[in-house]
Amino acid sequence: MAQVNMEEIVDHLSSEIKRALEDTIKEHFPDQDFDRNAVFRTFKRKVYQKCSVWENVPDKLVKP
Repeated sequence: MAQVNMEEIVDHLSSEIKRALEDTIKEHFPDQDFDRNAVFRTFKRKVYQKCSVWENVPDKLVKP
């Protein structure tokens, strides 16, 4: 089983994740104003609370 560094993955994909979170919130709450950077900071904090820094994933999900 491979391991991935969740903190590094979230940081590496931060702009893509911010856009995805923004699109998701707009789709579900179209009239709600929000700060996408604040939402992303909360998301990062929650990921770090729920996941270990190093998470095991099946080898088939990782390509060298």
